[in-house]
Amino acid sequence: MKRINLLFLLLFCCGSLLKAATQFDPEGVCRLENGKLIFVLNPHWTSGQQREIADRYDLDTLLLKKLLNSGSPLPSKSGEWSVRYLKNGQIEISKSFGKENASWNPKSDQLPLLLDKWMNFKGAVQTEEADWGVNNFKIGYTFQYGKDAWIFLPGYKLANKVFISGSFNEWSTTQHPMQRNDSGWSIHLPLAPGKYRYKFIVDGSWMPDPSNNLKERDGAGGYNSVLYCPNYLFSLKGNLQAREVVLTGDFFRWNPKGIRMEKREEGWFLPAYLKDGYYLYKFIADGQWMTDPANPEVRPDGSGHQNSLLAIGTPYLFRLNGVQEVAIVYLAGSFNNWKPFDIRMKRVTGGWETSYILPPGNYEYKFIAEKKWMTDPENPFTLGKEPYENSFLALKANHLFELKGYDQAANVILSGSFNGWSKDQYRMKKVGGRWIFPLYLRPGKYTYKFIVDGKWITDPDNTLYEPNEAGTDNSILWINP
Repeated sequence: MKRINLLFLLLFCCGSLLKAATQFDPEGVCRLENGKLIFVLNPHWTSGQQREIADRYDLDTLLLKKLLNSGSPLPSKSGEWSVRYLKNGQIEISKSFGKENASWNPKSDQLPLLLDKWMNFKGAVQTEEADWGVNNFKIGYTFQYGKDAWIFLPGYKLANKVFISGSFNEWSTTQHPMQRNDSGWSIHLPLAPGKYRYKFIVDGSWMPDPSNNLKERDGAGGYNSVLYCPNYLFSLKGNLQAREVVLTGDFFRWNPKGIRMEKREEGWFLPAYLKDGYYLYKFIADGQWMTDPANPEVRPDGSGHQNSLLAIGTPYLFRLNGVQEVAIVYLAGSFNNWKPFDIRMKRVTGGWETSYILPPGNYEYKFIAEKKWMTDPENPFTLGKEPYENSFLALKANHLFELKGYDQAANVILSGSFNGWSKDQYRMKKVGGRWIFPLYLRPGKYTYKFIVDGKWITDPDNTLYEPNEAGTDNSILWINP
């Protein structure tokens, strides 16, 4: 009897977790060993084989996709699960149940819940990449945002359980149960400003939000609902005689149709999400274009009029020391399309300064001192070569590449999937006997190598690597959300 239970566990584990390999061997990917439940995952299993297994065992296909295509190590709860990358490119995940549980065999309806518990996202919730966005709910009261997000699903009074699943909880099927009330189901979620995708799970059936007009394809023939937690409220007080007021700006490509604002007792309002940066905008009231009367910050629009200017985020301070003999200095870079006379710097004691708002990212820049372009003398990181050499800034860098043990090297280049495998773009700097280069990278998987005096090498301090088409190896880097 014990042997039958173990065989059932092996078959179910493999069916519920994994895409099939090119040589489909479900018994070889899941096992109990020395009190551990161990799975070996192959990222090359096909989506067709995954669907076949999901259908056979009545499993959640979104859970399977997240497990195998997340692009980064999945988070574990309280360190109970460990993740190990094997040399053949496979991923091994394991959980210890202790000696007393060495022969524990979960029932078929318990394993998906166990796996979902492991996948629950317990860190700081990250938003998705989005430049800007506004919500479009058919029923306005189904979403409210203040200190947290309140989401309401009206109806479904006969349902037994309703969950919300989305990008904010790694598409968990059990982490966020909704609360029943007299007219539907609701939940409070601690979400930061930004973009999120989600669905409801009503008694096991997945569905987009019927009250939300914003949606994106989910990759499985259906749709995910999309919402934005706003960080700015556009407002135009008064103008109550207007029939319609819309907002437009450079973020909306100055579309004259604009985005319709909501009329209230005091005027017109529109909550929106905008990533860090600068924005030009105007209101259009019954066809009449106008700047924001409550915002004194304006910029010329190129046709003899003005646009309102909005700044979102914390400014970064650019400083140029010295160069006191000139009368004027400007800042230009990839962040303003290299416009030479757009950002004027202020003379201060010992040099020049200006503050400029930028979202996290990688940027190139230069100073212009009375029409003479110059790199930042205080910044050791540059890209390109003269006369096209630019200073390089990794704002809020989340990874520092390091290479140790090559003190005698004359030149070290960082090359990888993040820069198109360029052979000369990212020149590393030698600091204290090691070569370094900082980068801001979005969450996901990256491959890379170092080029030491023309010789390509993997990272000797990184045990993660995979074969490449040249018959050698590339080092692997995972950036977690």
